Amino acid sequence: MTDPARRRLLRLGVLTAAAVPLARATGATADDRGRPHFPDAWFPVTDHGAVGDGTTDCTAAVRAAVRACHTAGGGHVLVPPGRWATGPIHLLSGVDLHVAEGATVLFSTDPAAYLPVVRTRWQGIEVYNYSPMVYAHGQHGIGVTGRGVLDAQADDTHWWPWKGSGKYGWKPGMPNEFADWATLEQWGAQGVPVRDRVLGAGHFLRPSFVQPHSCENVLIEGVTLRNSAFWNIHPVLSRNVTVRDVRVECEGPNSDGCDPDSCENVTIERVTFAVHDDCIVVKSGRDEDGWRVGVPSRHIRIQDCVYLSGGAAVAIGSEMSGGVSDVVARRLRLPLDPGLDEASVASVLNVKSTPARGGYVRDVRVTDVDAPAWTYVPFEVTFQYAGGTGGDRPAEVSRLTAERWSVRGHCEYAVRVRAPADAPVDEVRLDRLAFDDAAQDMLLQSVTGLSLRHVTVNGRAQ
Repeated sequence: MTDPARRRLLRLGVLTAAAVPLARATGATADDRGRPHFPDAWFPVTDHGAVGDGTTDCTAAVRAAVRACHTAGGGHVLVPPGRWATGPIHLLSGVDLHVAEGATVLFSTDPAAYLPVVRTRWQGIEVYNYSPMVYAHGQHGIGVTGRGVLDAQADDTHWWPWKGSGKYGWKPGMPNEFADWATLEQWGAQGVPVRDRVLGAGHFLRPSFVQPHSCENVLIEGVTLRNSAFWNIHPVLSRNVTVRDVRVECEGPNSDGCDPDSCENVTIERVTFAVHDDCIVVKSGRDEDGWRVGVPSRHIRIQDCVYLSGGAAVAIGSEMSGGVSDVVARRLRLPLDPGLDEASVASVLNVKSTPARGGYVRDVRVTDVDAPAWTYVPFEVTFQYAGGTGGDRPAEVSRLTAERWSVRGHCEYAVRVRAPADAPVDEVRLDRLAFDDAAQDMLLQSVTGLSLRHVTVNGRAQ
């Protein structure tokens, strides 16, 4: 990947040009099934004492505005132009947090601000941990909209060092996540009751940025997310989620762009990603804990997104023990920036699991891809992903379709599928794909039901 200074130039120089113009933040279309609609009632945070000077703590004022909006039957909590310092924001049913153009919400970098702990999921395992910056649990009809900025303010001094990597500011003797992650994995493997899995204060698992948990009818639209501590948009066990016209910018560790996790009916459209990890990742729980919860992700629709940097444009896994099905992604753009001569996005589609994670991936279709930029392996399926605590069965992967891809930049393998002999990937359909500059031939290991139609690699028909 490119270095941070050049990544910043990429964001400044390319984001504006590449992003699709934003739709009107509160406009509706006839096809918006499950999209929340908010009363035309406005609750400015300034009415509750908030001051947009970038230093005054507005946490109590924002919470009061959210409560007032919810009590009144719903509407919009308005964050007007200015710089607003706050702790976590917990949304309630009927509330749209509307961050106006010219407004920047600056989230505290003090971990104590994110206590008490809340129920969340951390890399696929349920736990009580620090609150996400924007959080809702068991709510319906909620939104985060507007053309403003949400800035988690994570950097090599705040949050990122917990990764335990010198690349992100960690030095020997500083705390890191390793022991807490090992504990959480053990809790998940042993079936420790979730109520007893409490971390938070004195522990070092970074919180997600925006997390609707066990919610229904969620809209995230128009805003820009910057400098997340961990995953950016992470819906968990939620239904009818729409993410559109959003920009996600983060150079930090584990900066996944949008991770629907055991969710149903999710639309992700016209989103621009400049991240350091996977852009869109469909998940459904990890190993024993994922099997216990047993809720798949399904009916996921992705379209018209722009991928400037990151791991995969669309990934599935590696935490997918609850199953994933019916994922359709279309009109994906991986633009070429002449000033970027290193990695941009590593894969177009990456289905990944460990040898023993279980679960399934079925009915995934990715069409109409324009990729003039470098990619490592545009189409990848692997069971060799690291990690895991137990199990003895690989994932079942079947019915993967790729249609109408133009991959003009350099790649190592155009297509690479590596599956165990006793769990082949079934029904792979590749149709009208062109890979202009691949270093290696396609690698297809344990694939049944393969269909190739008008596929070329370096100008040669396959």
